[in-house]
Amino acid sequence: MCWADLLVLLPAAPYRLAAFPFAALFHHLCALGHLSLTARYIFLLTGGCLLAGTAMGRYAVLLLIPAAGSVLTLLSVSPARAHVWVFALQMSWQTVCHLGLSSQELDPRDARPAIALSAIMLLAQKATSLALDYWSTGNQSTGRGTAVRWLAYYLHWVLDEALLEVAGFVPEAGQGDLSVRDLWTLETTHRMAVFARTWNKSTSRWLRRLIFQRCPARPLLATSLRPGQVFGFLCWAVMVEADYRIHPFLSTWAASQGVKLLYRGTTWVFTQLIVAYILVAVETESFSVLCLLWTSCNSILPLSYGLTLLLLAKKPKQN
Repeated sequence: MCWADLLVLLPAAPYRLAAFPFAALFHHLCALGHLSLTARYIFLLTGGCLLAGTAMGRYAVLLLIPAAGSVLTLLSVSPARAHVWVFALQMSWQTVCHLGLSSQELDPRDARPAIALSAIMLLAQKATSLALDYWSTGNQSTGRGTAVRWLAYYLHWVLDEALLEVAGFVPEAGQGDLSVRDLWTLETTHRMAVFARTWNKSTSRWLRRLIFQRCPARPLLATSLRPGQVFGFLCWAVMVEADYRIHPFLSTWAASQGVKLLYRGTTWVFTQLIVAYILVAVETESFSVLCLLWTSCNSILPLSYGLTLLLLAKKPKQN
Protein backbone atom coordinates (compact mmCIF):
# COMPACT_ATOMS: atom_id res chain seq x y z
CA MET A 1 0.00 0.00 0.00
CA CYS A 2 1.44 3.35 -1.06
CA TRP A 3 1.13 6.74 0.65
CA ALA A 4 -1.56 7.86 -1.80
CA ASP A 5 -3.73 4.90 -0.76
CA LEU A 6 -3.27 5.78 2.91
CA LEU A 7 -4.44 9.34 2.28
CA VAL A 8 -7.57 7.96 0.62
CA LEU A 9 -8.25 5.74 3.63
CA LEU A 10 -7.42 8.60 6.04
CA PRO A 11 -8.92 11.77 4.56
CA ALA A 12 -8.27 13.70 7.78
CA ALA A 13 -4.59 12.74 7.92
CA PRO A 14 -3.27 15.79 5.96
CA TYR A 15 -5.06 18.15 8.37
CA ARG A 16 -3.63 16.34 11.40
CA LEU A 17 -0.16 16.54 9.92
CA ALA A 18 -0.58 20.23 9.17
CA ALA A 19 -1.57 20.82 12.81
CA PHE A 20 1.64 19.27 14.20
CA PRO A 21 3.78 22.46 14.01
CA PHE A 22 1.10 24.48 15.78
CA ALA A 23 0.71 21.81 18.46
CA ALA A 24 4.49 21.85 19.03
CA LEU A 25 4.44 25.67 19.25
CA PHE A 26 1.60 25.53 21.78
CA HIS A 27 3.49 23.03 23.93
CA HIS A 28 6.69 25.10 23.75
CA LEU A 29 4.96 28.33 24.77
CA CYS A 30 3.13 26.59 27.64
CA ALA A 31 6.35 24.97 28.88
CA LEU A 32 8.09 28.37 28.95
CA GLY A 33 5.16 29.94 30.81
CA HIS A 34 4.41 32.46 28.07
CA LEU A 35 0.72 31.58 27.84
CA SER A 36 -1.73 32.30 30.61
CA LEU A 37 -4.69 29.97 31.19
CA THR A 38 -7.00 32.28 29.24
CA ALA A 39 -4.48 32.55 26.40
CA ARG A 40 -4.25 28.76 26.21
CA TYR A 41 -8.02 28.47 25.83
CA ILE A 42 -8.02 31.13 23.12
CA PHE A 43 -5.15 29.39 21.31
CA LEU A 44 -6.90 26.02 21.36
CA LEU A 45 -10.30 27.47 20.46
CA THR A 46 -8.95 29.45 17.52
CA GLY A 47 -6.85 26.56 16.26
CA GLY A 48 -9.70 24.12 16.62
CA CYS A 49 -12.12 26.32 14.70
CA LEU A 50 -9.58 26.88 11.91
CA LEU A 51 -8.84 23.16 11.70
CA ALA A 52 -12.54 22.27 11.66
CA GLY A 53 -13.33 24.86 9.00
CA THR A 54 -10.42 23.76 6.81
CA ALA A 55 -11.11 20.03 7.11
CA MET A 56 -14.92 20.06 7.03
CA GLY A 57 -15.92 23.25 5.23
CA ARG A 58 -19.59 24.03 5.75
CA TYR A 59 -20.05 20.77 7.65
CA ALA A 60 -18.04 22.28 10.51
CA VAL A 61 -21.29 23.87 11.67
CA LEU A 62 -22.51 20.37 12.60
CA LEU A 63 -19.62 20.16 15.06
CA LEU A 64 -19.73 23.71 16.41
CA ILE A 65 -23.44 23.53 17.34
CA PRO A 66 -23.15 20.63 19.86
CA ALA A 67 -19.85 22.03 21.16
CA ALA A 68 -21.41 25.40 21.94
CA GLY A 69 -24.56 23.71 23.26
CA SER A 70 -22.56 21.59 25.71
CA VAL A 71 -20.67 24.63 27.02
CA LEU A 72 -23.91 26.54 27.55
CA THR A 73 -25.46 23.51 29.26
CA LEU A 74 -22.54 23.15 31.68
CA LEU A 75 -22.75 26.86 32.51
CA SER A 76 -26.51 26.97 33.02
CA VAL A 77 -27.44 23.59 34.56
CA SER A 78 -26.62 22.37 38.05
CA PRO A 79 -23.90 19.70 38.39
CA ALA A 80 -26.47 17.12 39.46
CA ARG A 81 -28.28 17.37 36.10
CA ALA A 82 -25.51 18.48 33.75
CA HIS A 83 -24.45 15.01 32.63
CA VAL A 84 -28.03 14.03 31.74
CA TRP A 85 -28.60 17.12 29.61
CA VAL A 86 -25.22 16.96 27.89
CA PHE A 87 -25.62 13.25 27.16
CA ALA A 88 -29.10 13.80 25.71
CA LEU A 89 -27.88 16.73 23.60
CA GLN A 90 -24.83 14.96 22.22
CA MET A 91 -26.49 11.63 21.43
CA SER A 92 -29.59 13.26 19.94
CA TRP A 93 -27.52 15.54 17.73
CA GLN A 94 -25.26 12.65 16.70
CA THR A 95 -28.30 10.59 15.70
CA VAL A 96 -29.83 13.47 13.73
CA CYS A 97 -26.56 14.04 11.86
CA HIS A 98 -26.18 10.35 11.02
CA LEU A 99 -29.75 10.04 9.75
CA GLY A 100 -29.68 13.39 7.96
CA LEU A 101 -26.41 12.82 6.10
CA SER A 102 -27.24 9.20 5.24
CA SER A 103 -30.54 10.29 3.66
CA GLN A 104 -28.81 12.73 1.30
CA GLU A 105 -27.09 11.94 -1.98
CA LEU A 106 -23.56 13.03 -1.15
CA ASP A 107 -20.58 13.06 -3.44
CA PRO A 108 -18.62 9.87 -2.60
CA ARG A 109 -15.38 11.73 -3.33
CA ASP A 110 -16.19 14.37 -0.70
CA ALA A 111 -14.60 13.28 2.59
CA ARG A 112 -15.89 16.25 4.60
CA PRO A 113 -19.16 14.60 5.82
CA ALA A 114 -17.25 11.54 7.05
CA ILE A 115 -14.72 13.74 8.85
CA ALA A 116 -17.56 15.72 10.45
CA LEU A 117 -19.34 12.58 11.69
CA SER A 118 -16.11 11.21 13.13
CA ALA A 119 -15.45 14.50 14.93
CA ILE A 120 -19.03 14.61 16.27
CA MET A 121 -18.67 11.12 17.74
CA LEU A 122 -15.38 12.05 19.41
CA LEU A 123 -16.94 15.25 20.74
CA ALA A 124 -19.79 13.22 22.22
CA GLN A 125 -17.28 11.10 24.15
CA LYS A 126 -15.31 14.06 25.46
CA ALA A 127 -18.32 16.25 26.32
CA THR A 128 -20.27 13.54 28.13
CA SER A 129 -17.17 12.43 30.04
CA LEU A 130 -16.51 16.03 31.08
CA ALA A 131 -20.11 16.44 32.20
CA LEU A 132 -19.89 13.26 34.27
CA ASP A 133 -16.66 14.52 35.88
CA TYR A 134 -18.44 17.80 36.60
CA TRP A 135 -21.30 15.90 38.24
CA SER A 136 -18.92 13.69 40.26
CA THR A 137 -16.98 16.72 41.49
CA GLY A 138 -20.17 18.46 42.52
CA ASN A 139 -21.37 15.42 44.42
CA GLN A 140 -18.05 14.94 46.19
CA SER A 141 -17.92 18.58 47.23
CA THR A 142 -21.29 18.21 48.94
CA GLY A 143 -20.43 14.88 50.56
CA ARG A 144 -22.96 12.89 48.46
CA GLY A 145 -20.64 11.38 45.85
CA THR A 146 -19.80 7.71 45.20
CA ALA A 147 -17.32 6.29 43.38
CA VAL A 148 -11.78 -0.25 5.73
CA ARG A 149 -8.79 -1.63 7.01
CA TRP A 150 -6.65 -2.24 9.97
CA LEU A 151 -3.20 -0.73 8.97
CA ALA A 152 -6.30 2.63 8.59
CA TYR A 153 -7.58 2.03 12.20
CA TYR A 154 -4.07 2.00 13.62
CA LEU A 155 -2.95 5.13 11.80
CA HIS A 156 -6.03 7.04 12.98
CA TRP A 157 -5.12 6.31 16.60
CA VAL A 158 -1.39 6.87 16.13
CA LEU A 159 -1.91 10.27 14.50
CA ASP A 160 -4.40 11.39 17.14
CA GLU A 161 -2.22 10.34 20.06
CA ALA A 162 0.91 11.78 18.49
CA LEU A 163 -0.81 15.13 17.93
CA LEU A 164 -2.02 15.25 21.53
CA GLU A 165 1.40 14.37 22.89
CA VAL A 166 3.09 17.03 20.74
CA ALA A 167 0.63 19.56 22.18
CA GLY A 168 1.58 18.45 25.69
CA PHE A 169 -1.61 16.53 26.51
CA VAL A 170 0.09 13.27 27.48
CA PRO A 171 -2.39 10.61 28.68
CA GLU A 172 -1.85 8.84 31.96
CA ALA A 173 -0.08 5.50 31.96
CA GLY A 174 -2.28 2.88 30.33
CA GLN A 175 -4.92 5.43 29.30
CA GLY A 176 -3.85 6.06 25.71
CA ASP A 177 -5.77 4.56 22.81
CA LEU A 178 -2.78 2.89 21.28
CA SER A 179 0.89 2.13 21.76
CA VAL A 180 3.47 -0.16 20.21
CA ARG A 181 2.67 -2.73 22.88
CA ASP A 182 -1.06 -2.51 22.12
CA LEU A 183 -0.42 -3.03 18.40
CA TRP A 184 1.50 -6.21 19.18
CA THR A 185 -1.25 -7.40 21.52
CA LEU A 186 -3.98 -6.80 18.94
CA GLU A 187 -2.15 -8.72 16.24
CA THR A 188 -0.97 -11.66 18.34
CA THR A 189 -3.62 -12.29 21.01
CA HIS A 190 -5.64 -15.51 20.80
CA ARG A 191 -8.22 -14.24 23.31
CA MET A 192 -11.36 -12.39 22.26
CA ALA A 193 -11.58 -10.83 25.74
CA VAL A 194 -8.06 -9.39 25.47
CA PHE A 195 -8.82 -8.04 22.00
CA ALA A 196 -12.01 -6.39 23.28
CA ARG A 197 -10.15 -4.68 26.14
CA THR A 198 -7.29 -3.49 23.91
CA TRP A 199 -9.12 -2.33 20.79
CA ASN A 200 -10.12 1.36 20.86
CA LYS A 201 -9.58 1.89 24.58
CA SER A 202 -11.13 5.36 24.75
CA THR A 203 -14.46 4.15 23.35
CA SER A 204 -14.40 1.06 25.58
CA ARG A 205 -13.83 3.20 28.69
CA TRP A 206 -16.51 5.64 27.59
CA LEU A 207 -19.10 2.90 27.02
CA ARG A 208 -18.26 1.24 30.33
CA ARG A 209 -18.46 4.48 32.30
CA LEU A 210 -21.41 6.18 30.61
CA ILE A 211 -23.52 3.16 29.63
CA PHE A 212 -22.73 -0.18 31.24
CA GLN A 213 -22.12 1.14 34.77
CA ARG A 214 -25.17 3.44 34.67
CA CYS A 215 -27.71 1.35 32.74
CA PRO A 216 -28.39 -1.90 34.63
CA ALA A 217 -31.18 -3.06 32.31
CA ARG A 218 -30.11 -4.11 28.78
CA PRO A 219 -27.23 -1.65 28.39
CA LEU A 220 -26.30 -3.01 24.95
CA LEU A 221 -29.55 -1.66 23.49
CA ALA A 222 -28.55 1.84 24.59
CA THR A 223 -25.35 1.75 22.54
CA SER A 224 -26.75 0.98 19.11
CA LEU A 225 -28.97 2.41 16.41
CA ARG A 226 -28.79 0.29 13.24
CA PRO A 227 -29.63 -3.44 13.10
CA GLY A 228 -26.02 -4.24 12.24
CA GLN A 229 -24.79 -2.39 15.31
CA VAL A 230 -27.26 -4.17 17.59
CA PHE A 231 -26.33 -7.57 16.18
CA GLY A 232 -22.60 -6.80 16.19
CA PHE A 233 -22.48 -5.63 19.81
CA LEU A 234 -24.60 -8.55 21.00
CA CYS A 235 -22.39 -10.99 19.10
CA TRP A 236 -19.28 -9.33 20.56
CA ALA A 237 -20.65 -9.71 24.10
CA VAL A 238 -21.49 -13.39 23.57
CA MET A 239 -18.06 -14.09 22.06
CA VAL A 240 -16.28 -12.49 25.02
CA GLU A 241 -18.36 -14.46 27.52
CA ALA A 242 -17.61 -17.66 25.61
CA ASP A 243 -13.92 -16.73 25.54
CA TYR A 244 -13.85 -16.45 29.34
CA ARG A 245 -14.93 -20.10 29.63
CA ILE A 246 -13.41 -21.75 26.55
CA HIS A 247 -9.78 -20.92 27.26
CA PRO A 248 -9.62 -22.19 30.87
CA PHE A 249 -11.22 -25.42 29.62
CA LEU A 250 -8.83 -25.85 26.65
CA SER A 251 -5.69 -24.81 28.52
CA THR A 252 -6.06 -27.81 30.86
CA TRP A 253 -5.72 -30.12 27.84
CA ALA A 254 -2.69 -28.30 26.41
CA ALA A 255 0.03 -30.11 28.36
CA SER A 256 2.85 -30.55 25.87
CA GLN A 257 4.58 -27.73 23.99
CA GLY A 258 3.30 -28.93 20.63
CA VAL A 259 -0.29 -29.03 21.81
CA LYS A 260 0.08 -25.55 23.31
CA LEU A 261 1.33 -24.16 19.99
CA LEU A 262 -1.58 -25.81 18.17
CA TYR A 263 -4.02 -24.46 20.74
CA ARG A 264 -2.71 -20.89 20.57
CA GLY A 265 -2.41 -20.89 16.79
CA THR A 266 -5.93 -22.24 16.25
CA THR A 267 -7.57 -19.88 18.74
CA TRP A 268 -5.62 -16.93 17.24
CA VAL A 269 -7.12 -17.71 13.83
CA PHE A 270 -10.58 -18.05 15.43
CA THR A 271 -10.17 -14.66 17.16
CA GLN A 272 -9.19 -12.89 13.94
CA LEU A 273 -12.09 -14.45 12.00
CA ILE A 274 -14.65 -13.57 14.68
CA VAL A 275 -13.42 -9.97 14.91
CA ALA A 276 -13.67 -9.64 11.12
CA TYR A 277 -17.21 -11.09 11.25
CA ILE A 278 -18.28 -8.61 13.93
CA LEU A 279 -16.81 -5.64 12.06
CA VAL A 280 -18.65 -6.64 8.89
CA ALA A 281 -21.89 -6.91 10.88
CA VAL A 282 -21.44 -3.52 12.54
CA GLU A 283 -20.80 -1.82 9.19
CA THR A 284 -23.92 -3.39 7.65
CA GLU A 285 -26.58 -0.72 7.07
CA SER A 286 -29.55 -2.78 5.85
CA PHE A 287 -31.42 -5.64 7.46
CA SER A 288 -31.41 -7.68 4.24
CA VAL A 289 -27.62 -7.65 4.01
CA LEU A 290 -27.42 -8.57 7.69
CA CYS A 291 -29.66 -11.58 7.01
CA LEU A 292 -27.35 -12.65 4.19
CA LEU A 293 -24.41 -12.47 6.57
CA TRP A 294 -26.27 -14.42 9.25
CA THR A 295 -27.26 -17.23 6.84
CA SER A 296 -23.81 -17.51 5.26
CA CYS A 297 -21.10 -20.00 6.20
CA ASN A 298 -19.28 -17.14 7.95
CA SER A 299 -21.66 -17.60 10.89
CA ILE A 300 -20.48 -21.14 11.63
CA LEU A 301 -17.63 -20.07 13.91
CA PRO A 302 -19.61 -17.49 15.96
CA LEU A 303 -22.45 -20.00 16.32
CA SER A 304 -19.96 -22.61 17.52
CA TYR A 305 -18.70 -20.19 20.16
CA GLY A 306 -22.29 -19.47 21.23
CA LEU A 307 -23.13 -23.16 21.56
CA THR A 308 -19.93 -23.76 23.50
CA LEU A 309 -20.94 -20.98 25.87
CA LEU A 310 -24.22 -22.80 26.55
CA LEU A 311 -22.38 -26.06 27.20
CA LEU A 312 -19.83 -24.42 29.51
CA ALA A 313 -22.24 -21.96 31.16
CA LYS A 314 -21.73 -23.59 34.57
CA LYS A 315 -17.96 -23.51 34.29
CA PRO A 316 -16.22 -20.65 36.15
CA LYS A 317 -15.05 -17.91 33.82
CA GLN A 318 -11.51 -16.62 33.84
CA ASN A 319 -10.98 -12.90 33.19
